[in-house]
Amino acid sequence: MKRLHIFLIKSFIGPFLATFFISIFLLLMQFLWKYIDDLVGKGLEIHQLAELLFYASARFIPIALPISILLSSVLVFGKLAEQYELAALKSSGISLYRLMMPIGVLVIIISFSSFLFSNYLMPIANLKNGSMIYDIQKTKPTLNIKEGVFYNDIKGFSIKVGKKDKDGKTVFDLLIYDHRSGKSNNNLIIAEKGKLELTPDNNYLIIKLYNGYSYNDIDESSIEKKFPFRVTKFKRNKVKIDLNEFKTKVNSEELYRGHYAMLNNSQLTNAIDSLTNRYMQNKEIFTKNISERYNKSFINKKTLNKSNLGWMIKYSTVSIIENQNKKEIKSKREKTNIFRKYNIALNKLRSLKSITKSHHSSLKYRDIIINKHKIEWHRKYSLAIACFLFFLVGAPLGAIVKKGSFGVPVLLSVTIFILYHVLNMIGEKSAKELTMQAYEGMWIANLVCLPFAFFLLHKAKNDLKLFNLTRVYLFFNSKKK
Repeated sequence: MKRLHIFLIKSFIGPFLATFFISIFLLLMQFLWKYIDDLVGKGLEIHQLAELLFYASARFIPIALPISILLSSVLVFGKLAEQYELAALKSSGISLYRLMMPIGVLVIIISFSSFLFSNYLMPIANLKNGSMIYDIQKTKPTLNIKEGVFYNDIKGFSIKVGKKDKDGKTVFDLLIYDHRSGKSNNNLIIAEKGKLELTPDNNYLIIKLYNGYSYNDIDESSIEKKFPFRVTKFKRNKVKIDLNEFKTKVNSEELYRGHYAMLNNSQLTNAIDSLTNRYMQNKEIFTKNISERYNKSFINKKTLNKSNLGWMIKYSTVSIIENQNKKEIKSKREKTNIFRKYNIALNKLRSLKSITKSHHSSLKYRDIIINKHKIEWHRKYSLAIACFLFFLVGAPLGAIVKKGSFGVPVLLSVTIFILYHVLNMIGEKSAKELTMQAYEGMWIANLVCLPFAFFLLHKAKNDLKLFNLTRVYLFFNSKKK
């Protein structure tokens, strides 16, 4: 039995490692595609690029583990079933559950390791990766200048290009606003063509301009006001921009250190408690201020419903109108006085509505931030549990399909994982939009897959087909006759 266990574990490790690195590679390609504009042509050193890819790869490990376990489980048990080794083992009295036990123990270890990695190492990888991307974007701002969009990240300048050449340096229809003087956009440069170059030390951006005009506002206090600006036509011109403020910042990690993706579960728990306390304090203070401000004008304090400000608005308006309708209007003065009081009350109600709406938006934003922290807390557990859950799906599925080569198993595994991932993304989005609790959104995909895993285990244990279409076939044949 020990030899059998070792054989099964060895059969599992090979496909697992292969599919794991393939999954990391595919996820890394997605990352590069997302940040291709920030990385290409930035003059990065090889060690900088390698470090960036290393931290990016580390972020994808908890996601790559479930799909790797699913695919390798299908391959291992599919190969055993295809070569009738599974049938021979069952006939000798070894059940499917017993065959799954050694790999299941290994998968439990992997699941626990996945949680430890997500909780302690991935926050560091996220922090390093986020700070490096920020440094790259800020250190080399020249290639962030995009077509048809004003670029304002360089202090004192607003730059817009109509078209950009493939080399990333030659631009056309260039528009530069120079407001370093602090007097708004008092200097404007327009050029048909330009070339963006960095000095060898990367301290300055040189913009070579061709065929354009320069418009400069003149200080009207020192000259006559006949010509408030000066126009200069040029064939060639040059603008030199200091980039020292875009140097890599030592404390760039501080910008992301408090982000929920950079915290472990203990830190997330503390952050959630702090944010929740602030949320409740803010809500209580607002309710108290509204009560003190508007109770005196409209209704008795005993009738105030703190949880329903809309009811208070409606009650106030109706009470004012009813009280005024009971009086007989006998003169214009009385009528004017009534309308004046009505308008004052209406303005106060509008003010109350505006303040309430603004505060509601603030509370909703705080609630979203709290939910994002909760989502990250649950994510670490849900991805770890998904590793074992996908093993429970993959092992019986391989025994049923009886295919041990890359083909049907890959198709089935990728399809199942895509469905899981889509469901997980829907749940996460719903939780972020506050239409679902954080634990519901992050666990809904696992809860849907769990009965499917038990269904497959039942089918594989009893050597049943995944879908028995015999009755359907007989039914249609009987209808034809």
